[in-house]
Amino acid sequence: MANVVLEFKASAGDSEPQSRPVIFLGQLNNLQQLSWAQVKGKLQPVVNKETWQLALGALNPNPTDSCPLYLSHAVVAALPSRISRHNSPSAAHFLTRLLRTCLPPGANRCIVMVCERTEVFASACAVARAFPLFSRRSAASRRTESKLVTVEFITVGQDNGPLDLTTLECLANAADGVRLAARIVDTPCSEMNTDQFLEEIKAVGAELGITPTIIRGEELKQKGFGGIYGVGKAAEHPPALAVLSHTPEGATQTIAWVGKGIVYDTGGLSIKGKTTMPGMKRDCGGAAAVLGAFKAAVKQGFKDALHAIFCLAENAVGPAATRPDDIHTLYSGKTVEINNTDAEGRLVLSDGVVYARKDLSADIILDMATLTGAQGISTGKYHAAIMTNSEEWEAACVRAGRSSGDLAHPLVYCPELHFSEFTSAVADMKNSVADRENAQSSCAGLFIGSHLGFEWPGVWVHVDIASPVHVGERATGFGVALLLALFGQASEDPVLNMVSPLGSASSPLGDQMERDCKRRRLV
Repeated sequence: MANVVLEFKASAGDSEPQSRPVIFLGQLNNLQQLSWAQVKGKLQPVVNKETWQLALGALNPNPTDSCPLYLSHAVVAALPSRISRHNSPSAAHFLTRLLRTCLPPGANRCIVMVCERTEVFASACAVARAFPLFSRRSAASRRTESKLVTVEFITVGQDNGPLDLTTLECLANAADGVRLAARIVDTPCSEMNTDQFLEEIKAVGAELGITPTIIRGEELKQKGFGGIYGVGKAAEHPPALAVLSHTPEGATQTIAWVGKGIVYDTGGLSIKGKTTMPGMKRDCGGAAAVLGAFKAAVKQGFKDALHAIFCLAENAVGPAATRPDDIHTLYSGKTVEINNTDAEGRLVLSDGVVYARKDLSADIILDMATLTGAQGISTGKYHAAIMTNSEEWEAACVRAGRSSGDLAHPLVYCPELHFSEFTSAVADMKNSVADRENAQSSCAGLFIGSHLGFEWPGVWVHVDIASPVHVGERATGFGVALLLALFGQASEDPVLNMVSPLGSASSPLGDQMERDCKRRRLV
């Protein structure tokens, strides 16, 4: 999969299955709406109309099903027919699974996705997840030629018809962002250290014409970033705060995305065990998602000021490592007594969100992180955990998750009951809770919010993606689609506007946001 090139086209053209294997995907009722004229060019002469209709009749998705049309060269696969209210109507997770198991082999293949127009964006991102870029298998390194996968959408329902070039460009950029984020998360720390992550940020900046702001090493300590510096000071490659800023003319507000970029998490002196440490290369998933989404958002014409803030560090063990009982002063000026060096993500993110507030004057701050193992217990493997100071934005995150395929579900937001878990006798707070059975994921988010200030009048959204960032041993690029959809109304792109839950005057949420003050709305 590492050498696969994805192309989104309005029409993939006609070709025999022997020369270009093909898979047709969609919910059964959508597949049944296809006419033989729409599919025969990709199936004849080896598949006739009767075979196609028999295959559709044989499908019994529970939750999915597939049927070969001609050997291993042509397949039709059905997504679940019924979707619950907490799932995406696109059935994005099942789509990725079907592609991984049913896509015919070959150097030149075709995917025909049959869905409603509102599901095109989520489906395209789900397709991208099926083709990860990173591999160090020796066979893959010897293979120099690229494999081509052409993706064609056939839309059904009210707004059917071929996709225009603007839509195809949006899908390609979103898919590129998803695959970029997954590649960074899949890459081990021996290659993706803080230095290399900075190179990834610089490469995106160069492509967009943006020079990043970088504060690193001892300069972090001098400028008061005690969280990032304290976490990363023991590592061979120094910690860093990096910022990419998109500041278009006419922007009416400032948005900041803050990503946790722990390139490897040993746990520090509170070291992880032999079964929990493998996979900790994924602890940079939040920063990777922010980078992929920022690249796509700017390319698609983001109308407001947008800052991507990357809090980069390796939580390593060494003579200079932070000790339990140490006290750090974070960028907020608040002091933190360390009682668990494995609760490091909240330290670096606290510096990042306060930088967004103090130095960038952000109206809306969203932090994204693989923050707590408890997230998987709270909201599961597929739904990110959302916590925010705004009820409207909480609902918007859930809706954006359904429209993008990056599912999300709220956590309890109740600082007056939960923040006391961080009480310290000698500092403003500790960095880990007293009672690990009391809403761990919520408390971790509240730690970050406390440095912004619970009375801060802007919008703060915390997104914990610890479990959805990977499926098995592979990264998913989770978070890119969610950010693009959630902030779609700040984009000039019609596709992102369509999937965004915010800013629509026709929706109750949009009416409420319009009545709200400027600092609490998107556009």
